[in-house]
Amino acid sequence: MGGGSSSPKSPPAPPRRPTPPPSPTLKTPWRQVSWGNQEDLQYVKNFQLQNDQVRHVRVLLYGPVGAGKSSFINSVSNALRRRITSPALTNATNEEEGSFTKKYETHNIKKDAEQFYPFVFNDLMGLEEGSGRGVRVEDIKLAMMGHVKEGYKFNPASPLSTSDSGYNPSPSPEDRVHVLVCLYSGNTTEINSSVLQKMKAIRETASDLGIPQLAVLTKFDEACPETEKDLKNVYKSKLVKRKMGDLSSKLGIPLNFILPVKNYSEETQLNDDIDTLILSALRMMIDLGEDFIDSKL
Repeated sequence: MGGGSSSPKSPPAPPRRPTPPPSPTLKTPWRQVSWGNQEDLQYVKNFQLQNDQVRHVRVLLYGPVGAGKSSFINSVSNALRRRITSPALTNATNEEEGSFTKKYETHNIKKDAEQFYPFVFNDLMGLEEGSGRGVRVEDIKLAMMGHVKEGYKFNPASPLSTSDSGYNPSPSPEDRVHVLVCLYSGNTTEINSSVLQKMKAIRETASDLGIPQLAVLTKFDEACPETEKDLKNVYKSKLVKRKMGDLSSKLGIPLNFILPVKNYSEETQLNDDIDTLILSALRMMIDLGEDFIDSKL
């Protein structure tokens, strides 16, 4: 009447280790950068236009409100003048208040006490959702052709007309835009469809005019902790690469013409890593502008 022997119990399975989250960075950068190299700085310092009709490359910046267009101009000035400067007024308040830039203004950057660099920036009122807000696409098209006079105050309600005092009826080769640069914030979740359509219309006009184009992704460090911690992670960051790819596919600008840049915002002293990205973008801008001048003007 003895009971059967029970089989020994299996030892409990070891607890499963949680699967580690995927790394936010790539093992190696997908684009090479010569951090701290002075080559781009010297290149820009030595840059001279060979065309006698034009004294400077004109770079037109456009993009949504709050993308950092004015801040980019200041950041270029900082990198070249080796100190914190402010040639373009900026606004640190909420971008929902609308564009801080109201007028069409040319920004020169001092090279020394007697001369300026042979390139200038034109900052535009930002693009906004819907009609009647922000700069009008028609005005940007006129600016590209050189028809907008210095100091013209943009009117979101109506475009510049040929009868306005701000209209330049006879633009010189120097008045024309030689390279078009879209600035877009990497800290936004999605491109508004209305703004995207405006950006595409601007791109199409520039293409019709043969104007070279590139894009600058700003504020990516605000969205990506890895780059906020170390700017050298910019081309290792999966988030930054995805945002650059999204901008390329939605706007149609090839990825090799999209550059990430961190503007000077809270810094009170220069930073070599910030300057490296700024000067790399600037060099491409002036090279593309010079190519356009040589081939079209």
